[in-house]
Amino acid sequence: MPDPLVLLPGMMCDARLFLPQIAALSADTAVQVAPITQGETIEEIAKSVVATAPERFALAGLSMGGIVAMEVLRIAPDRVTRIALMDTNCQAEMPNVAAAREPQIVRVKAGRLAEVMRDEMKPNYLAPGPRRLEVLDIVMEMALELGPEVFIRQSRALQRRPDQQATLRKSKTRALILCGEHDALCPIRRHEFMAHLMPNAELQVIPEAGHLPTLEHPRIVTDLLRRWLSSPAPSALSA
Repeated sequence: MPDPLVLLPGMMCDARLFLPQIAALSADTAVQVAPITQGETIEEIAKSVVATAPERFALAGLSMGGIVAMEVLRIAPDRVTRIALMDTNCQAEMPNVAAAREPQIVRVKAGRLAEVMRDEMKPNYLAPGPRRLEVLDIVMEMALELGPEVFIRQSRALQRRPDQQATLRKSKTRALILCGEHDALCPIRRHEFMAHLMPNAELQVIPEAGHLPTLEHPRIVTDLLRRWLSSPAPSALSA
């Protein structure tokens, strides 16, 4: 049986981000979704994930969930048996991106969370396709239910997040680096860079998907995660 799987959703997302994968993988894998809604920093959020995780576990995170996953890998490398980093970024926040979050926070504090989420999703999130509106509706639902306080906390945590290049270089665990072909928020080149850093990484690009391939092309992502979960751990020689 595969190791228990801990899933970490992206910013303003919850378990619904992974519903197709949970449904498909739960038959033979213990699946747990860890919320990333509490904590003022990525470090605090990662500690809360470790505190509730199984003793040893496979870890998969998308977007901000991937950022938290890298911090989990840094603080508890012996407990993470394999890691999947999806549509994410291993580097610290760029100053211009951190600055751009400030007007968003001001608008959210003024009660305009829905407007901020719509503006952010238009250019960055999804590839064109027949399911685009359906997925956007799911994203808006999750965001509005999580609410403005979560948006502000997560924004602040992302602004101050640590650079994890050294963490990825040191890791010898089996890694899946996955991204959507049309992800404008975390483009392919960043994932190529992460895959290059990790000695046991496999890069997979999902065609006709954007920032949320778990919902845009769920079957492809599920198949890749299943293969990653069942692949043998790297040997001491290959590591």
